[in-house]
Amino acid sequence: MEIFSAIGSAIMTPLYYAVSAVLLGWHWVWEHVPGINDGWTWVLSIIGLTITIRAMLIPLFVKQIKSSRNMQLLQPKIKELQKKYGHDRERLTQEQMKLWKETGTNPFASCLPLLAQMPIFFALFRTIDQAAKNGAEGAKGFLSGPDAESLRNAEFLGGKIADTFMNAEHLETRIIAIFLVVVMCATQFLTQRQLMAKNMPADALNGPYAQQQKMLLYILPPVFAIGGIFFPMGVLFYWVTSNFWTMGQQFYVIRRNPAPGTPAFKAKQQRDAAKGKNVADDPSTVVDEIVKPKPRQQPKKQTRNQRKKGGAR
Repeated sequence: MEIFSAIGSAIMTPLYYAVSAVLLGWHWVWEHVPGINDGWTWVLSIIGLTITIRAMLIPLFVKQIKSSRNMQLLQPKIKELQKKYGHDRERLTQEQMKLWKETGTNPFASCLPLLAQMPIFFALFRTIDQAAKNGAEGAKGFLSGPDAESLRNAEFLGGKIADTFMNAEHLETRIIAIFLVVVMCATQFLTQRQLMAKNMPADALNGPYAQQQKMLLYILPPVFAIGGIFFPMGVLFYWVTSNFWTMGQQFYVIRRNPAPGTPAFKAKQQRDAAKGKNVADDPSTVVDEIVKPKPRQQPKKQTRNQRKKGGAR
């Protein structure tokens, strides 16, 4: 167990320093704004940390959108492979892997932003949790003893941001925590619903990828709701802010560059037509070249003498 503890510490310690550095940077900014108390300062610092992290994850989000788009467009070909090799699971898997490789599609890319955020989430959770439990002695990363005490005692609208719904001593903390959990689950649901309702072709709604999305649509909110009552209020602010960022970012991408054959695509065509824009000239109306396998290069034509020479070698 000591080995696993040492490995975990080696992984998390740099994250404690990274999270606390960004958190203290934003805290320094907000504490110089007159009229803001410690509670608002720490909440705004956590929101600033969230925005900083999500801005850094934009390249991963682009890969996620690109992969999700390609997975949707590949659904007809996936169905063809399932009809052809449905009796041979091993061959079907090989052909699907081959198709994904040829089109540069990563079926697991949709999880990248979430997976990248989880270590940051746990580092923030531990930073706030240890400050709440141990005060100055629980300071993590660049947090000093006074910083940890300030975080421990900071109140936002009457609730302590380092407390959870389960261990809260103030009614205000429980009310705010429940409100944040509801908002967190609602934004999670609406973001996933937005993707399925607006940016998935009709053919893809019955495929395995769509079934996976439907499972996430109804499973994730209850999971986060159960876990949310154990999160410090400050961590809930991080997750809610991150969800709103994802919702806005996804709305922008779907509106500007929807997948062909989707309701969002038709809506964009109507907007472009209303503006007198030539739809054919819009690059978003063209199916990504990446989902099209590269054509095989045809051998050059040879004369009879050249073929004889080649056969004689």
